[in-house]
Amino acid sequence: MKTKKFIAATALVTSLLLFAACGPKNEKKSADSSATETKTSESVDLNALDLPQLSETVGEDEDLVEMVTTEGTIEIKLFPKYAPKAVENFMTHAKDGYYDNVTFHRIVKDFMIQSGDPKGDGTGGESIWNEEFAPEISPNLYHLNGALAMARTGGPVTDKTQGSQFYIVQNEENKSDGLLKDEYPEKIIEAYKNGGTPALDFNYSVFGQVIKGMDIVNKISDTETKMNESGSEKSVPVKDIKIEKINILQEAKK
Repeated sequence: MKTKKFIAATALVTSLLLFAACGPKNEKKSADSSATETKTSESVDLNALDLPQLSETVGEDEDLVEMVTTEGTIEIKLFPKYAPKAVENFMTHAKDGYYDNVTFHRIVKDFMIQSGDPKGDGTGGESIWNEEFAPEISPNLYHLNGALAMARTGGPVTDKTQGSQFYIVQNEENKSDGLLKDEYPEKIIEAYKNGGTPALDFNYSVFGQVIKGMDIVNKISDTETKMNESGSEKSVPVKDIKIEKINILQEAKK
């Protein structure tokens, strides 16, 4: 059972992230993706799991990209083994130049920086299948500081709600307090001492991890922001911060 404190935090942070996510659906093709059930200690030994975010080494079964922004360069490794659809979508868009000159349209310091919408206002973007696709939830991946994950439009985690938008977690505060050993691997609890947003776990697809350039992520998060049009959140950057291009440094071996 999750604590009341954890449930309240989940509700608050989830409502923040759902505010601006993916674009409209287009039913031309099928993404053919479904969410993976969250595994617990009843079905898997959490402490025996592979936890690829905890290593800066890039394995042969992982992709590596270089996100060149107007503020500097960020290197991110991706996990196709655990989030194949999210990675395929991101990598294909990156190769096609879909993310070139796209802004970080939503920035919330000590939470996340969000991009991936060609419209630049959080209402656009689509997947490579021209329709939204379902989250992939893995017990191997978590919202640690520097995690790369898919934004989504809301609804149950089993629904197709992901398009092209993504976010990078930015929070250096110790978040290990209250995490239960029957829900989290011990090494992940330890890693959350260095920051992250565990309230988002099991609700959004984590599919990558920053391994170089967290100073750039922090720099972007420090950008001055103003209130959005609805007046519900101070998250709109005063100046444009863009992804100039995404370079593919390594592709996972099949």
